[in-house]
Amino acid sequence: MVSPNGREESAPARTPVVPALLDLKLVFVTGKGGVGKTTVAGALALLAAQRTKRVLVCEIDATGALAALFEVGPTGFAPREVAPNLYAMSMDTEASLREYLKHSLRVPLIGRIGPLATAFDFVATAAPGVRDILTVGKLCFEVRERNYDLVVVDAPATGHVVSLLAAPQSINELVKVGLIRSQTAWILDILSDHERTGVVAVTTPEEMPVAETLELTARLEAETSVALSAVIVNRVLPELFGRREKEVFERLCEPDLVSQLSAVAGGDTTPILDGARLAVSLRRARAVHLDALRSGLDPTVPLLLLPYLFTRFPGLRTTRQVASALSDELGF
Repeated sequence: MVSPNGREESAPARTPVVPALLDLKLVFVTGKGGVGKTTVAGALALLAAQRTKRVLVCEIDATGALAALFEVGPTGFAPREVAPNLYAMSMDTEASLREYLKHSLRVPLIGRIGPLATAFDFVATAAPGVRDILTVGKLCFEVRERNYDLVVVDAPATGHVVSLLAAPQSINELVKVGLIRSQTAWILDILSDHERTGVVAVTTPEEMPVAETLELTARLEAETSVALSAVIVNRVLPELFGRREKEVFERLCEPDLVSQLSAVAGGDTTPILDGARLAVSLRRARAVHLDALRSGLDPTVPLLLLPYLFTRFPGLRTTRQVASALSDELGF
């Protein structure tokens, strides 16, 4: 590790992963936009499926990014198998309402809900928490019915995930008796069970994502009953040189040795050396933010590191690579 003053330091002992992330039943994966949370959610689901678990991965915002990770067609509310043991779906709150009415109230529904849908849109606009309840309720329903061994959720970004997870508690505090109270009670039981449900925060070793992650951890504890199960740092650059290798590299950058290297290589080696120097500089700059994340987190929260993958477009190959890196970090 590199300290803020640029000197090499020994890395602190890593917190062991306890309990295993894949032992949970419901995992919400969140993070600041652009840090790769959807890729991590897909990779986590794929890893669990590879370990013979029956897995559902759900995309809250139907952007199609999840389908791209597995190189399949668009996903819908009805789960579809995208890999062995792995099923994918996209959330649809109206469809979730229809399913709720069918299973909980035994109301037969054919086609669109009609007037009820109009009423639902009106109520949901006036009280946004209603949509959150239907979203969380659908996911908790899959856990309660044990339809899958693990449900992985590509959740909203850090700025919105807290309101999603806090919605059942908010409704429960407002409504003291009746059907709504009883329905939110069992949802809260699942969300509050740290052996079944957890949040995985995805970040990168940069100032703003790290700051948002630390803010998220505080808000989760203060405003929800859901536990932070792990923090995953994506796009971590490798340490190219140790102390002795660094000294050799600095000597190789001297003008006379650069000329000799270029002659032996049969071409100008300056761009290669410049690239290596840039990689070292970026690693050192990011190490400061990684240290800030470590010091700001509860030491009992596992911190997992994923390498920077130099790929332009996500796809099944990238998803498999991230799943493999996650497997190594989790000790499988």
